[in-house]
Amino acid sequence: MDVQLASLVTSTLSLAKTETGVALIAGGMAGTVSRTMVSPFERVKILLQVQNTKPVPNQSVSYNKGVLGSIGQIYKEEGVKGLFRGNGLNCVRIFPYSAVQFVVYEYCKKNMFHIYGQDENGLIKQLTTSQRLFSGSLCAICSLIVTQPLDLIRTRLSIQTANLRNLTLSKARDIQNPPGFWELFKKIYREEGKVFGLYRGMVSSSLQVVPCVALTFTVYEQLKSFNSDHKLSYWQRNVYQFCIGAVSGAVSQTVTYPFDLLRKRFQIMAMGNNEMGYHYTGIWDALKTIGRSEGARGYYKGLTANLFKVIPATAINWLVYELMSDVLRS
Repeated sequence: MDVQLASLVTSTLSLAKTETGVALIAGGMAGTVSRTMVSPFERVKILLQVQNTKPVPNQSVSYNKGVLGSIGQIYKEEGVKGLFRGNGLNCVRIFPYSAVQFVVYEYCKKNMFHIYGQDENGLIKQLTTSQRLFSGSLCAICSLIVTQPLDLIRTRLSIQTANLRNLTLSKARDIQNPPGFWELFKKIYREEGKVFGLYRGMVSSSLQVVPCVALTFTVYEQLKSFNSDHKLSYWQRNVYQFCIGAVSGAVSQTVTYPFDLLRKRFQIMAMGNNEMGYHYTGIWDALKTIGRSEGARGYYKGLTANLFKVIPATAINWLVYELMSDVLRS
């Protein structure tokens, strides 16, 4: 047993020294740390996305006090635990989600486009814009395939205790003891189409995640290339990476945000008896319905909360990834 454990530790350490291992571990840690730090904003964003601004009779709009006001309301109603509801599963989801993205991106860079080392001027070789977009898109597709069921369940966990729905008294009592991960997993699998149910919202997820991740990698790598001659000091480089990570997140999320909203709504449409009141036959119908019933602003419900989350999260994500990569390579 001791020999097997020693062999496992040795193999793990050996993997950590490879480029794949560095990307896997650094990418997973970066995603976990960054998302945990902004978890309250993530939950508020989801609640703002899925609540109905034109509710059914006797149903009120619950989270309408702005981002910080909504966080305060969650804290008052559910305590500190409520601010981080769903974050444990989100960390389980985000580790492979982030890790897969960085592993696939590094694979594309080194093995598909053969970009490594320095050019004739001593500068680090860079992918072209089209290569970055392709690599980022492939990253997103692979990470979605791995983690979409976890994202679906995480969304359900985030809203099932919130004061958003016009529930009967018996159902209102049920949210005091909400089902956990495995109960939700089995319920979705059994009642919503087995494997297809677990991938509910996959198409709308792809429409948002693929261009978002592609833009994030492209913008970050382009801005990072401006320091390819390494003229900045160690601390200046860290600050620069933090700042360009924030910019890349803000740009990509703002451009693709309407599809993130659709993604969440499709994920909760089959929840319970659809107390949320959304009825879409498809993505195009959803876009038309939102525009007609909620106006242009309806496409960006929760965007402010999202930017509160995304800007620091993406900045921290890239900074932790770069720092962890340096540590693992040393």
